[in-house]
Parts: sequence; structure tokens; C-alpha cells
Amino acid sequence: MTSATHRSAEEIGRTATGPRALPPLGEQRAAADLAHTDTVLGNGLRVLAVRKANVPMVELRMAIPFAGDDPSHPATAEVLAETIATGTRRRDRVAIDTELALIGGDLGTAVDPEHLSVSASSLASGLPTLLDVLADVLTEASYVDNEVRREGDRIVERLAVARTQPRVIAREALQRHRYGDHPYTREVPKPEDVARVTPEAVRALHASAVLPSGSVLVLVGDIDPDAVIGDLERALSAWASEKAARELPALPVLEGGDLLLVPRAGAVQSQLRLSAQSLPRTDPRYPALQLANLVFGGYFSSRLVENIREDKGYTYSAHSGFEFTGQNATVQVEADTANEVTAAALLETRYELGRLGLVPPTDADVESVRQYAVGSLLIGSSSQAGLASQLLGLAAVGLGVEWLVEHPGRVAAVTTDEVAQAALDFFAPSRFTGVVVGDAETLAPQLTALGGVTVESSES
Repeated sequence: MTSATHRSAEEIGRTATGPRALPPLGEQRAAADLAHTDTVLGNGLRVLAVRKANVPMVELRMAIPFAGDDPSHPATAEVLAETIATGTRRRDRVAIDTELALIGGDLGTAVDPEHLSVSASSLASGLPTLLDVLADVLTEASYVDNEVRREGDRIVERLAVARTQPRVIAREALQRHRYGDHPYTREVPKPEDVARVTPEAVRALHASAVLPSGSVLVLVGDIDPDAVIGDLERALSAWASEKAARELPALPVLEGGDLLLVPRAGAVQSQLRLSAQSLPRTDPRYPALQLANLVFGGYFSSRLVENIREDKGYTYSAHSGFEFTGQNATVQVEADTANEVTAAALLETRYELGRLGLVPPTDADVESVRQYAVGSLLIGSSSQAGLASQLLGLAAVGLGVEWLVEHPGRVAAVTTDEVAQAALDFFAPSRFTGVVVGDAETLAPQLTALGGVTVESSES
């Protein structure tokens, strides 16, 4: 037998003269030059076509403004999104699926209070077929009665389950607390509303709301950006209207204030959700604010995670990040905690918000999150799908490839003093409002004693 020695991790990291020095971080590489075309078709559709030929595929993303005031709109829109690709005048569901499968493609749709979104992909050689299917769906979706009813029943079952989930309950409570009855708050339709949706209502919504003017289509892949514009113009020529797609009304400015304790009787966990007004990506101060957010709670090595997860064990996951809606932007802070530590977690969260401004990040802190921010952006845009999704989010607010390519430079130019000022201006605890969702009987005594928390009345 031979004896084997085993070294611990600490021993592996040391030499006879002391700990091994970590190698320096490599230089961040600039984003690749992205050949692209950004134009508006004759029907009013903005098209952003980008060549990224690392694989012989194409990724398509489209956002159609899809706001509505009618209380029944969210339910009808949900059914429309689930059934728009289940059949047309020329193709039934099987034919659509078969044609897409033959080109290695797929096509999916989703809806929220702001947009009807289309996500599709295929082999580059199959792009003509993909565009033909897309055009067919946009102009000739049939919404056959039995398809609408079958999908409607499935949506009712899914929503009934979703509405029992703590995260969904917390999100809905936060939306009501922030924006009252604004259409943006109607993210998850009520099952009973979906059950009342008729095929006629879905067809009427398609005719009035699935419109090209004001919509955005992003195409990324092994394509010639200039040549593909002609292909899109021809494929989508029949998709036309004199009206423009309906934009979501502007959100009001979010003011700071008390948190609302939303009762959820018998819950053993609480959902903590804080929110404050932020800056859109077009604001010159946004890069500094982005780095300040990362220091606070935007990645795993942040102050908030270190405090309430790693040090005190109050939560498994704590996070802060931005939410962009039209030209509006907010920052959200999220954590789920056990009831017995909810008040303590809120106290520590407020403490870290205040500390960010009063004990600002150091040069080392800023350099660390700078590397993370730029690296994450480059990784996210390294694939065709990631780039397409990033560009769609930018294009929906009027931005394009130039913003994405230039943003690493803006982040690199941010100074520590600018990050400190952004932290002081935007992360003060008094700027935040939000909700705590949990068992009020257990939570109310400690939270009301802590202050800045009111309990939702049973009549609300």
C-alpha cells in the first residue's frame, strides 16, 4: 500500500512564504462591433436587425404595446396570448408546429400590462418560413372556438394555483400599494374573469390591438441586416393599420412612506418588498446608480446579502434591482423571511440603506462592482438570444445598439464620489415604501413598534 497525503483548502492556498497571491483580474474586453440596421417599415413597425453569426441561427423578439383600461382586458389579453398561434386561416395548430419544427424553430407569446411579446427562433436558412408563419399569426389568427375554450380552461387552473403563491400575492400587494388602480397593476388576471372570456372578445381585441405602428421587432443572428429589412417589409406588408398600438399610461412618481402590512393568516414566512423611485437608463447618473445598487444588494457579495443572509441568516435570498416601465424606473428590494425574524430583517435592511449613503463604497468596492456590471453585460449579450432580449428591452424605450455598445464605457468612467452621491440621493430609507405580506397577528406587534409600518384594514 502507498500512503497518500491530503492537503486542506487552506494548505493548498499557501506556500512556504505565506498565502498565494490571487492573480489580478484580466482586462475587460470591449463589446464586439455589431453590424446592424435600425429602421421603421412602411407599416410603422420599428425593426432592429443585428448580425451575430456565431451560430447559423436567428433569434426574433417583438413587443407590441398592449395597454387597456377595461377591467376585462387582462383576462382577454391572457387568452389571446395563449391562443394567437393555435391556428390561422391557412394553418391549424399542427401545421404551425410542423413547419416550425422543420426549420428547427419555435414561437411563443406572452403578455403583461405593457406589451404583447413574441419570442421566436429558427435556423438562419429557415428565416423565410419563420417570417411567413409570424405574418400569418399576426394577420390571420383564427381563434377557433374550441381552442379558445380549451386554453381558457387551462389558464383558469394555472391562475388558481398562481394566486396562492406567496410571491404572486406579494407582487400584487406591492403593485396596489404603489400605484392603486393604474392599469399597470393588473398583471395576473382573476380566474373568474378568464372563465368569462369569449372567442368573439379575443378576435375583437386582436383586430383592435395587435398593431404594427409603435411596435418593435428585433432580429439577431446569421443575417445580412440590410437585406433582411426587405424580407421583413415583404413578409409583413399585410400587417397594417392607420391606428397605433396603445401605450401604457405614464406611471406616477413613487413617493416614500410607510410600509403596509398585508395580512396573510397562518403564513409561516413573510415577504418583504420595498420600492423607491429611480432613474431611467437614459439619465447621465444611471451608471453611478447602477453601481450603487450592486454594492447595496444587486449581487451575491453585496452589503445586504452579507448582512441578512450570510451574517444573520434571516433569509435565503435577498436582492435589489431595477424595474423599467416605459420611461419610468424604480428600484426594488426583496427578501423572504421567517416570521420570528421579519422585524429584525426589516430593521437591518433599513440600516443598510442608510449606511450606503453615510458610509459610502470604497474605491475597491466600486472597482469590484464595476467589473461585475461590465462582465455581466458582456456575458448577457454574448449569445444571440441574450442579445436579442437585451435589445428588445432597450428598443421598447427608444434606445438601440449604440446604447448597449457604449454602456461599458459609461460604467468605466464612473467615479467613487459619483457612486457615493447616487447612494445618498437614491437609497435613503425615507425614499422607500412597500409591503410586508404575512401573518398579521404574529407580525403586527413587532413591526408597528419598529415604526413606519401600518396594518392593512380588513375593509381594504
